[in-house]
Amino acid sequence: MYTEKVIEHFRHPHHMGKLDDYTAVGKVGNIVCGDVMWLYIKVGNDEQGREVISDISWETFGCTAAIATSSMVSDIAKGKTIDQAIAITNRDVAEELGGLPPIKMHCSALAADALNEAIYSYLTEQGREIPPALLKRHEHIAKEIASLEERYKAFAENDKEKGN
Repeated sequence: MYTEKVIEHFRHPHHMGKLDDYTAVGKVGNIVCGDVMWLYIKVGNDEQGREVISDISWETFGCTAAIATSSMVSDIAKGKTIDQAIAITNRDVAEELGGLPPIKMHCSALAADALNEAIYSYLTEQGREIPPALLKRHEHIAKEIASLEERYKAFAENDKEKGN
């Protein structure tokens, strides 16, 4: 059973769609359920000059929980510094939604992974050092994406044509 907060984020998702002027994108998928997420971030500076996620959006092909977790992770990450955003976990996402059924916890992991992939992409493009924990997560995610793309070659080819 989903919580009211999950249902609310599914019915009225926040930050949905593709940012036109994003700084980086994170793409993740789950080979078992077929959910795929793209999370777009725009990095800017706050009043103190710190690097923050100034805007965020997402596109998700998936179930109720996948959409709700995409919406929630965007709420949590917006305005956070890069380091604060890296620290966001799937448990943070699930807790903010009031919990998820155990069989749907992988959706919160996908949402956190999509955020991490966007940050990884941003830091890589900037030529910056990748924190060890983020690098380890990226390596795991890269293996998952390779498996997903092999399984769904036609979908992956369409994605590459879109420039993602």
